[in-house]
Amino acid sequence: MDNSELKKIAQKLRCHILKMTTGANSGHPGGSMSSADILAVLFFDKMNIDPKKPEWEERDRFVLSKGHASPVLFSALAERGFFPVKKLETFRKLGGLQGHPHHDVPGVEISTGSLGQGFPAANGIALAGKLDKKDYQVYTLIGDGESQEGIVWEAAMLASKYKLDNLTAFLDRNNLQIDGDTEQVMPIEPVADKWKAFGWHVIEIDGHDFDQLKQAIDEAKKVKDKPTMIIAKTVKGKGVGFMEGQAKYHGNAIKPEELSGALEEICQS
Repeated sequence: MDNSELKKIAQKLRCHILKMTTGANSGHPGGSMSSADILAVLFFDKMNIDPKKPEWEERDRFVLSKGHASPVLFSALAERGFFPVKKLETFRKLGGLQGHPHHDVPGVEISTGSLGQGFPAANGIALAGKLDKKDYQVYTLIGDGESQEGIVWEAAMLASKYKLDNLTAFLDRNNLQIDGDTEQVMPIEPVADKWKAFGWHVIEIDGHDFDQLKQAIDEAKKVKDKPTMIIAKTVKGKGVGFMEGQAKYHGNAIKPEELSGALEEICQS
């Protein structure tokens, strides 16, 4: 897909994120917006999926390990046609879309939320694909704050041991978590060297550059006998000036009176 079209989709996802979290007066807009470009490329350009057949055995799989960023996943699934866009209005409302991914939503592979849990699940799905001799790819997105969890590194060892070259992980490296700068809370640098030491093929990119995202995904598919970690350098709250680089929007919605201005800024960018 043309980059200009992908940009429009990513901006549409960001608009949904803002409307959903502001409407619910809760949620996690910052890290959802930082990863919108990643999901736009995956769901609308690279993944082999069919919204009409969400349980199709040959489909590529995506697991959102940093489950608090559910607004971006729900938005991508809705825009891709897995369920009506209007359902996004039910976010965090009784009987509607929950605050974290839940498996009863078409296109959601597994319920996630507790940090570190989704990543090993993605490893398991990739291992199952190997055992079943399937050709599908497994993609997963983890957060940089989430990378402080020990279970992430246990899973990293497993993926390397079993040579899961059908597994590609993205690290949403926006440098911020709920308590502030990751390097002040619990440093993860040198993060690229750590993943290399654990036996992964590592690619570092600008997570908002569509060409780099496409090339990294294509490169990952060519790697043999190793899983791939794509370290995507991103901006928390990407697209809205007063939100960008601000830890306060990790888990706080913007004010209703700020919404129209924020949406206008995204449309003009």
